[in-house]
Amino acid sequence: MIDIPASLPNAAPAPIGPPLKRASVLKSLGPGLVTGAADDDPSGIATYSQIGAQFGYGLAWTMLFSFPLMSVIQEISARIGCVTGFGIAQNLRRHYSPWLLRAVVLLLLVANVINLGADLGAMGAALGLLIGGPTLLYAVLFGVVCILLETMMSYARYAAILKWTTLSLFAYVAVVFASHVPWGQALASTFIPTFTFDKSHAMAMVAVLGTTISPYLFFWQSAQEVEEQRRRHAKALCITPRDAGPELVRIRIDTIIGMGFSNLIAIFIIFATAATLNASGVTDIQTSSQAAEALRPVAGEFAFALFAAGIIGTGMLAVPVLAGSAAYAVAEVFRWPEGLDRRPKEAKAFYGTIAAATMLGAALNFTSLDPIKALYWSAVVNGVLAAPLMAVMMVIAVNPRIMGRLTLPRSMIVAGWLATAVMALVTIAFFTI
Repeated sequence: MIDIPASLPNAAPAPIGPPLKRASVLKSLGPGLVTGAADDDPSGIATYSQIGAQFGYGLAWTMLFSFPLMSVIQEISARIGCVTGFGIAQNLRRHYSPWLLRAVVLLLLVANVINLGADLGAMGAALGLLIGGPTLLYAVLFGVVCILLETMMSYARYAAILKWTTLSLFAYVAVVFASHVPWGQALASTFIPTFTFDKSHAMAMVAVLGTTISPYLFFWQSAQEVEEQRRRHAKALCITPRDAGPELVRIRIDTIIGMGFSNLIAIFIIFATAATLNASGVTDIQTSSQAAEALRPVAGEFAFALFAAGIIGTGMLAVPVLAGSAAYAVAEVFRWPEGLDRRPKEAKAFYGTIAAATMLGAALNFTSLDPIKALYWSAVVNGVLAAPLMAVMMVIAVNPRIMGRLTLPRSMIVAGWLATAVMALVTIAFFTI
């Protein structure tokens, strides 16, 4: 863990202790927890299922490897929002070239729409497996429900729903305990890395990091920190640096728990599919719904139903995050009123972007676009965007003109650039393997 100083240069010591004692850890969780859980979307479930089916327990250690990388970059994105009072796109607009902003937001929008299509399609397929019926219609209905919840509900209530929706991921914990996992072998593979230098293992490593470190998560967590400030009628920390101590500690706890929860669930998905699919010779899984269906004859109806229900639950969490992150970025480009704390009539273009992105994603399921190819191209766009965006975020976070006295401490600078370098190498590997 990287230490945050209790006091800042030229600022009085911040009272870190009492606020943390007064508020429970659960109440301090919010943007980081939701962001981490949204990372385990149906597309992510498909990736982890394929790793478990293809390699058994052998690559479970990759989730421990990715944890500090995703934690530090998500904490940096949250700090940017909390310290400046603006999201990432708005900081780009205020301080950097317009062409950079437009390129970043365009790539984000393309990747998010493709990802939305894949996630909604997986949710429709999962419900079709559970109850039968028209899977394409289910995909559209899920999209409509997500739009209505995100648009019509108050921010405070909606944020609480997203927070509690994270509990749906515990379905995969239950699947593991119904799957007869050989715990000695599974835990040994998790804590003792093994790696074969061949194309299939390298592609799996690329898939893991491309799934866990995604640009839409940067935009969402940064924007949600700004939303939380508005809800509490608090000022940006660059204006009130004396209040920074407790807030930065809260961000760290929220982010570490959120990313830890995300990766723990990913490990359970790998365990479940390794103990069932890999053990029975099923090694090729392309979608999350295929993983659920393949579980039925191997692990029984209970495990199958839990796995399919988990796809729907995490999709209901991920779809609003994907659409919302796109809407925040687009609104900040055009200086539209934005924020889930605003009423629809106060931010028509912002909510219109949420609806348009979601329904465009749903519409992709009615085209001839192969869902596997859709996920591939989503990964390509995310890979193109992630490392450069991480580098830009690092430049923002160390710039005193933007962050005031709350630039990153040296330890976070080192960790952030290390995460950026790893992601750059992964992106290069994606295009060269």
